Amino acid sequence: MRKLIAAAFVSLDGVMQAPGGPDEDPSGGFLHGGWSFGHWDAAMEARMGEAFARPFDLLLGRRTYEIFAAHWGHTQDEPGPLFTGITKYVATSADLGEPFAWANSMKLEGDVPAAVARLKEGDGPDLLTQGSSVLVRSLLAAGLVDELSLMTFPVILGKGKRWYGEDAAAGEWELVASETATTGVIMSRYRPKGPVSTGSFAFEQPNAAEVARRAKQAAEG
Repeated sequence: MRKLIAAAFVSLDGVMQAPGGPDEDPSGGFLHGGWSFGHWDAAMEARMGEAFARPFDLLLGRRTYEIFAAHWGHTQDEPGPLFTGITKYVATSADLGEPFAWANSMKLEGDVPAAVARLKEGDGPDLLTQGSSVLVRSLLAAGLVDELSLMTFPVILGKGKRWYGEDAAAGEWELVASETATTGVIMSRYRPKGPVSTGSFAFEQPNAAEVARRAKQAAEG
């Protein structure tokens, strides 16, 4: 069975839109494209190299695929040749009208989470997402993500496309690796741990003030 790794550059408030440049994805009036540019260091380059050193296929949303194809499909700088040579699965409901120009690209047919679940059950290398906010949100909602690989940048963007949604499957995640770049970027990896565990720091027997507070909260809905 193949593992699905969701990788993303994210801000402190969870935005993942257009980290690479102002023209990458200005949709929705996003004004901060290129917000990751000034934060790179050698440790981050090494982390990316390690991630791409293992066999993988790319799993991308349509918009991210088009960004990658226009850039990485037209350069001999790595990881351009690597990305061109591997299989790229594109999750989109759009009628693309013509075959993909970028070699080794194919559209996922039908319901995307179901199609991804079938891919995971088959043979082949791990599946790696990059960006693709809409796709990743649907995969998290379906409980299909086996690992999160995040680079969290020390910026707050306020608005923009986020990598998680309110429909994500609830659960705890175990931190399996963490490193901090010299620029303050936190590079972390998480794997699903199980259901959310809950408890309470409240008094064993609520006092009168707490009883009144709960009654007021219940009345307010």
